[in-house]
Amino acid sequence: MSKPDRDIEKDYPIDQFVAKLRRLADALENDEKFEIQVAGERVYVPARAQFNIEHEREGDAEEIEFQIKWKAA
Repeated sequence: MSKPDRDIEKDYPIDQFVAKLRRLADALENDEKFEIQVAGERVYVPARAQFNIEHEREGDAEEIEFQIKWKAA
């Protein structure tokens, strides 16, 4: 049974954002899955996920996205 589509963006205070990045880095270094809750839903990122960084520019606005992608098992 597949989960419904979802596209959520959630803002975090800098201290919470940094803590999430630290937990992600620790999981990556230890070749472990990463678990995070976003807008009330718990997400499990497998150690086999792919990671990339995306940079976008449109007019005077710029954005960097740290992306983690994987296929559901």
